Amino acid sequence: MSGANGDEEDVARAPWIPGPRRSADDHADLSGAVPPWDADSGTEPWPEPERRQVPEPERWREPEPEPEVPVLDHGVLKSLLGAWALSACSAGETRAVEDHLTVCAPCAEEALRLRDAVALLHEDRDLDLDPLLRSRVLENCLGRRPARIPVPDWATPYDAETARLDALLRDIGEAEWHAPVRLKWYEDDRLMRRKSTVAGLIGHLLAVDGLVSAALGLPDPLGGAVPELSARERTEEFWASLDRPPNRALRAPWRDQSHSLIRTVSFAGRGVADLTVTYKDFALPLRDSLLERAFECWVHADDIANAVAYPYDPPSGAHLHGMIDLAARQLPGALAERRRTGRAGPVRHLVAAGAPGRTLHLEVEGAGGGHWYIALDSPAAVGSPDHAVAQVAMDGVEFCQLVAGHISPEEAAAGQDGDREAIRDVLSAAASLSRL
Repeated sequence: MSGANGDEEDVARAPWIPGPRRSADDHADLSGAVPPWDADSGTEPWPEPERRQVPEPERWREPEPEPEVPVLDHGVLKSLLGAWALSACSAGETRAVEDHLTVCAPCAEEALRLRDAVALLHEDRDLDLDPLLRSRVLENCLGRRPARIPVPDWATPYDAETARLDALLRDIGEAEWHAPVRLKWYEDDRLMRRKSTVAGLIGHLLAVDGLVSAALGLPDPLGGAVPELSARERTEEFWASLDRPPNRALRAPWRDQSHSLIRTVSFAGRGVADLTVTYKDFALPLRDSLLERAFECWVHADDIANAVAYPYDPPSGAHLHGMIDLAARQLPGALAERRRTGRAGPVRHLVAAGAPGRTLHLEVEGAGGGHWYIALDSPAAVGSPDHAVAQVAMDGVEFCQLVAGHISPEEAAAGQDGDREAIRDVLSAAASLSRL
């Protein structure tokens, strides 16, 4: 090698390589002492008010001896370059390597490359994962290899919301499964409250999703031997059937049930979307029932997240739009039911089925927003912008909170214009869609 043979031309080109920077934490003198001063000179280093305690000269440490530099051949020195770049050499080896780098151009170039590589190893990086990483990975995987049996578009909101809730449940600790959760909804214009726990709320979702399971011929968590019950009654029945307070053991059956629902509708084909799912007081086609279950899964996941101080975002814009659309389609029927029980204003105009009648323009802003025209006088009427007598503007998430019963019609920060009675009736009808 040129350095070993003393080639003068290579020696002239060899750059001087500064040694690796030492860590201040490892090598700094943190004793806080100051240099000694000459007491015989008659001059004090500081004015009298700032006199400090100066250590005796004999108390100062002796200077460290010069390291013994070993005599190493070129092959050994070259093999030490990696350890030198990582500051892993002894003092003597460090000195030997640095002396060698001044006379060996190839080793000097290699040392530069190794030192730059070490700098990359110590780059400061944020240890928090990108919140969009999971969605990007899934999107990339599905784009490269589409599923042989894809999930129907109308079932993807339920698939997404159950997956998000399952990720939340995976992250919480044992004690947080028993964190209190306060539930609110409306019945007959009265605010209802119920105390539960995180585990109890998963039991509620498991019990009510059982209605969809039963409609598909899958096992019902309640055994299928119970009479027709409302969502609240099914939940109370399920809680009463447990031999101990709800705990994290409910996560597995809830997750397995949601996976079975998605797998079944994916293999069943198109006709299954119109299968009827019967609740106690109403019925929905399966496509709307799974959308309703996705909505409730999100709402209760948000309840759980608030109880355990976990960050949780609303659904994607497309899924949120579907949830808002389902609620908007249910509003004319809810208005008619409230009018039947005397809790809404009377019909102003008799409208034939399929004909346009008085309409409220519902404008929902933000992600998932849009424009809906709510028929006011009959569920069979058609909402038309030409017959709008009132307009309400709301944020999408806030509208969903109203439909979930988490805020009252009076609390809804809605922009209002037009017929006040119609606006009050529609907002109250939206709140009446809520239930446990």
